[in-house]
Amino acid sequence: MGKKLNAITNDLKEFIEQQKIFFVGTAANEGRVNISPKGTDSFRVLEKNKIVWLNLTGSGNETAAHLIKNNRMTIMFCAFEGSPLILRLYGIAQIYHHEDQKFQQYINLFPKNAGARQIIEMNIDLVQTSCGFAVPFMDFNKERTTLNNWATKQGKEKIKEYWKKKNNTSIDGYKTK
Repeated sequence: MGKKLNAITNDLKEFIEQQKIFFVGTAANEGRVNISPKGTDSFRVLEKNKIVWLNLTGSGNETAAHLIKNNRMTIMFCAFEGSPLILRLYGIAQIYHHEDQKFQQYINLFPKNAGARQIIEMNIDLVQTSCGFAVPFMDFNKERTTLNNWATKQGKEKIKEYWKKKNNTSIDGYKTK
C-alpha cells in the first residue's frame, strides 16, 4: 500500500500538479504543532528533491515562526478525486521574504497575488505514499478569491501594517521576523 521514496517521481509530480489543496505541518521544539491548509496555484516542484510554495497573508504566521525555531516541514496532499492516494513530503525548509534575492527569483513562478507574504523552499529527504482508501471523494467547485481581493483592496502599505500587527508573533510567542 504505502511506499517510501527518496525523490518525487514523474507520476507524483503530475499528481501534485492536479491537486487544489495541500497541508503544511511545522513545529518548534516546544509548543503547538501547526497544520495549515494551502490553496490557489501556489506550489511548484523545481526538482525531484526541491519544491517551493507561495505563502499568502493569513490571520497568523505559524509556519514562519516555526521555521525560525526548527526548519523541518511536512507537506501532505490527498486525492479527493480519482484514484486514492496520500502523499507526504518530508524535508528541511527555508523561508524567503520580499527583500530576499530568492524570493525575487521564485515569485514569477506563481500567478500574481497581492497577499503574497513569503516563499518557502523545501529540500526533500523523504517522499512517502499511502493508500488514502478512507479519504472521501470531494468535488472541486472553484478557487476562493476572497484573500486576493482583500489584499488588493488594502494595498502594499496596509498589508505591511497588517503583517506587523497580526503576523509578527506565533500563538506560542515566537517571533516571525
